[in-house]
Amino acid sequence: MYISGSTIRKILKEAGASRTSSEAVETMQEYVNNVAYGVAQKAVRLSRHAKRKTVDTSDIKLAIS
Repeated sequence: MYISGSTIRKILKEAGASRTSSEAVETMQEYVNNVAYGVAQKAVRLSRHAKRKTVDTSDIKLAIS
């Protein structure tokens, strides 16, 4: 996993959760990691298409949209 469970707990706490189950953290962690990985893959494809080795902000923004 790329994003730790403790980071997910912090996000949930900032969002207002006073307590979170381990299963909830694992479920959200899996989802966030999958989304982030998908965005990263698209951004890499976009930078390669532009014949660049460096992924930049515009690649990330395009991958998200």
